[in-house]
Amino acid sequence: MTKYLLLYRAPVSAQDQMANSTPEQAQAGMDAWMGWAGRVGSALTDMGAPCQYAATVGATYSSSDSFIGGYSIVEADSLDAAKALLDGHPHLMMGDTAGIDVHELLEM
Repeated sequence: MTKYLLLYRAPVSAQDQMANSTPEQAQAGMDAWMGWAGRVGSALTDMGAPCQYAATVGATYSSSDSFIGGYSIVEADSLDAAKALLDGHPHLMMGDTAGIDVHELLEM
């Protein structure tokens, strides 16, 4: 099994998304995430958390049009299997402006 880091990208920061959500929207979002976690089951090794940009240390790279709003870690037999776990993922409900970067975690 290989572990994959999922980075959730969106045009709005996670902090802004949370600040601009009603309690009902926040609950619906959490329900969608928990539903996805239940469908993925033990392949989800770390649910992760929302995150907020704080600083860049070292080299600065070109700016992006999106924020990394959070992360998760999944385990799968292949990249295709990891990508299949993302079918129906709640982050993708944000439409064409949201995406998920999939990074293979390499053994040391």
